[in-house]
Amino acid sequence: MTFIQFVFYFFSAILVFAAAMVITIRNPVKAALFLVLAFFSAAGLWVLLEAEFLAIALVLVYVGAVMVLFLFVVMMLDINLVRLREGFGEYLPIGSIVAVLMVLEMGIILGSRHFGLHRFPVPPGHTANYSNTRELGMQLYTVYVYPFEIAALILLVAIIAAIALTMRKRPRTRYQDPAQQVRVRPEDRVRIVKMAAEKKA
Repeated sequence: MTFIQFVFYFFSAILVFAAAMVITIRNPVKAALFLVLAFFSAAGLWVLLEAEFLAIALVLVYVGAVMVLFLFVVMMLDINLVRLREGFGEYLPIGSIVAVLMVLEMGIILGSRHFGLHRFPVPPGHTANYSNTRELGMQLYTVYVYPFEIAALILLVAIIAAIALTMRKRPRTRYQDPAQQVRVRPEDRVRIVKMAAEKKA
């Protein structure tokens, strides 16, 4: 076994273990921390595949932003862990059956007959001036430019739909009109009253 294969199996084992702990552990804070470990292990695999940009993006975006937000939300909410533990064994048999079926399906599709080393050999090493960011951009904005734009349009529609569903005008809600605030003149806010001076007797 070469050193690269050892590193691959090492990160893969940590990734599988962390993913299993995410879905089996009952404490949401610990589950989020195991998810961070899974993201770091996946980033290590990306580095091993010479995709440094994807690895850094995974760490910065998911670990640095999304998971921190999840941790803040989970830790600030008053989650009743006793209620989370209730009914865990009730759905365990059907969950186990679904998990076994998913593993069998992935084994059939991703078996050595379709994805073996004889079909996908180890890619050759690149030179020092190779940039995977440039190659990713070339593939993304030339070959897959239309699917990329369609995905961006779908995300834009989803954002607009989420805003439209949540921004409802309630009759008792007090809000400010920025246009009316801009049109305000000093004469409308301040009134100067001239009064005669009074002297003490």
